[in-house]
Amino acid sequence: MDRTVTFSFRSNQYEGTEATETFTFSKLGIDENIDDNSLEKELEGIFQAWVWDKLNISYSIVAAHRKRINDDDD
Repeated sequence: MDRTVTFSFRSNQYEGTEATETFTFSKLGIDENIDDNSLEKELEGIFQAWVWDKLNISYSIVAAHRKRINDDDD
């Protein structure tokens, strides 16, 4: 039977910002006989990539500047 790992995150600040997903080791390309230290490092990297993929967002900030009364027109 293939070993599994479950990744999960939840924002305490923003309701509805959460995800949980279970993967088999084989789907993640992890050898089931990997030692614990190597497994921890491998899962940390995969988890970070998974979170960033889930939070794949883009944004922009637009600030309007007021023209001062004494500014010269160019």
